[in-house]
Amino acid sequence: MSISTPFSSNGLTYQSSKSRSFKRHFSYHLISQVQVTTVPYAIPLPSVYLSKPKRFSKERFKLVTASATPTVETPKISFRGKNPKDVNVLVVGSTGYIGKFVVKELVKRGFNVTAIARERSGIRGKNSKEETLELLSGANVCFSDVTNLESLEKSIENLGMSVDVVVSCLASRSGGVKDSWLIDYEATKNSLLAGRKFGAAHFVLLSAICVQKPLLEFQRAKLKFEAELIEEAKKDKGFTYSIVRPTAFFKSLAGQVELVKDGKPYVMFGDGKLCACKPISEPDLASFITDCVSSQELINKILPIGGPGDALTPLEQGEMLFRLAGKEPKFLKVPIQIMDFAIGVLDFLVKIFPSLEDAAEFGKIGRYYAAESMLIWDPKTGEYDAEKTPSYGNDTLEEFFQRVLEEGMSGQELGEQTIF
Repeated sequence: MSISTPFSSNGLTYQSSKSRSFKRHFSYHLISQVQVTTVPYAIPLPSVYLSKPKRFSKERFKLVTASATPTVETPKISFRGKNPKDVNVLVVGSTGYIGKFVVKELVKRGFNVTAIARERSGIRGKNSKEETLELLSGANVCFSDVTNLESLEKSIENLGMSVDVVVSCLASRSGGVKDSWLIDYEATKNSLLAGRKFGAAHFVLLSAICVQKPLLEFQRAKLKFEAELIEEAKKDKGFTYSIVRPTAFFKSLAGQVELVKDGKPYVMFGDGKLCACKPISEPDLASFITDCVSSQELINKILPIGGPGDALTPLEQGEMLFRLAGKEPKFLKVPIQIMDFAIGVLDFLVKIFPSLEDAAEFGKIGRYYAAESMLIWDPKTGEYDAEKTPSYGNDTLEEFFQRVLEEGMSGQELGEQTIF
């Protein structure tokens, strides 16, 4: 597998599921039926256990933009000449949605992998230690807390080994304001500091393509860390980084498979052409991230990446699903203005009930993914560009949809919230 277009540029996919609290329940009904293209978001990461409350200062919320083409000298890194079995790779966010695929790929390629995990991992801590050890088979599992720097450093010290590379697959599960800064910025920075203390010469960051148009808190948190990571490489010429910004994950686009299978309409905003993405499979993304561990060509770069094939709109995704399911196409088109009205109401209510802050943020997240493409953003033209969005891998969304129609989505949970 290879990257079809070498590209260094700015460049999440976010998921969420029904919430049990009032504020998440409130936001869910306002933004349910939205087809989301990440995060990441949805993005994958351990839940947080703190010994004492954290403070979130106003200073932290200032946006720091990472340069698309940072000027960093390219050093020769000694670990790159070693046999993979002699290269120590520390993975944080290892039990998350993408993290477990990354651990599997690193182990497959022969690296000496140490995976940091919580004692109760997975969504809402559903996995025991024994289940985590089985999930991360082939890796050395270290149970620690990435939100506590002192604890993380002590855990690594107890391993009695140095670190060559840190791979971070951390991402906020909820996308809430405080959770975003706690995980996407603070915990990720802890991983950098701890890794550097024990000799790490390279840091591979799983970020998200949507940070190139930052309107949400988790995007601002990710950008702040990206900028500090780049600055670290500028200060120390012996240190390098690779920032990976993927487009949508396959599973984040499968929220309406069961609806279509049952003959119900496919829900989309507007005419279904407001946004598009080049989805990438989890194994293909894990392979690309692993390439970044050892490839000299991928260091000191911001690397947007998508899967093979053309960019797909929600309309095209829906048509594909109906065809594969053998059903007559039926679409429910929802005006995007409904989302704008709902967000306006939530923003007003937050002024009266501050506890609804995350509910308002969830509404904005839904609105963002309903209208913004997960592709390269060209600031000169003010448009997304599918041609400039690099492709990687072999897995196709059509193959994935066919498999899900036959086998279902069991065991493929994303995050704590899901917006369909």
